[in-house]
Amino acid sequence: RRKPVPGRKKLQPHPNIIQVIRAFTSSVPLLPGAFAEYPDVLPLSLNPRGIGHSRTLFLVMKNYPCTLRQYLSESRPEARLAAMMILQLLEGVDHLVHHGIAHRDLKSDNILVEFDSAACPWLVITDFGCCLADETVGLRLPFPSAYVDRGGNGSLMAPEVSTASPGPGAVIDYSKADAWAVGAIAYEILGLANPFYGHGGTALESRSYREDQLPSLPPQVPLEVKQVVKMLLRRDPSKRLSARAAANVLHLSLWGDSVLAASALKPDQMIAWLLCQSAAALLTDGLSRVETKLKMCFLANLEYEDLWAAIFLLLAWRSK
Repeated sequence: RRKPVPGRKKLQPHPNIIQVIRAFTSSVPLLPGAFAEYPDVLPLSLNPRGIGHSRTLFLVMKNYPCTLRQYLSESRPEARLAAMMILQLLEGVDHLVHHGIAHRDLKSDNILVEFDSAACPWLVITDFGCCLADETVGLRLPFPSAYVDRGGNGSLMAPEVSTASPGPGAVIDYSKADAWAVGAIAYEILGLANPFYGHGGTALESRSYREDQLPSLPPQVPLEVKQVVKMLLRRDPSKRLSARAAANVLHLSLWGDSVLAASALKPDQMIAWLLCQSAAALLTDGLSRVETKLKMCFLANLEYEDLWAAIFLLLAWRSK
């Protein structure tokens, strides 16, 4: 039983966040491919030219079949399944934001995949080595000099992070930075190349891209998913959807058609629908299905006003 480290946050469990069973340090092992992938960080005992430490951190956790990048290299999920995968990332990011944590290194290599009883991909966010998890600053990191670490993956660094200028009183707000990264990763899930990967040509940079330069999504992608991805990639964070707002829209688009189809939606209809969804989720909880877990996340985080905001947004998109 170790005393908690002052200032560090402890994250509550979530189905889309990795759960570490134990952590310990030991000698650096020589893993297959180490000399090809990271020779410089090997210790002198393994590589005479290495500058790494002789000990490293080991995390004990569940073993997963593959990463999201590996899964997508061999599979092309259909539209509804892709929407559920994007939704899982949004639920995971919302959980982090709710606890004042920014991942800062979201990419398909840092997302693990397993499969439920119906062979639906279950996504789990992992690798928190670059995260911002400090009680004293929350999601607003003071940025007095360029030596302050802004995070990991430079290609998927949100515009407000990549363009931040250091100086007295400067602060980087990470409250919607991971949501932006989910918008970029959504392109990979929907069968296209990530528009922010690569150099030159059609590759975009978060520092300078214009929103009209974003590639069009395939025609089979539902309108709601296209709009969510578009609004997650807004340059201005004040105009960008939060992970929670984007998740609410996708939840409604996936299993709320019966209530959205009403000619004049009334509060009692919405309450009746929510009660039905709650009962269905409770009755099927033991099945460990991705859809059930998603519905439970939706119901557990539901705010009445946020729900109506998502409904009006959806209806506005559909009316156009």
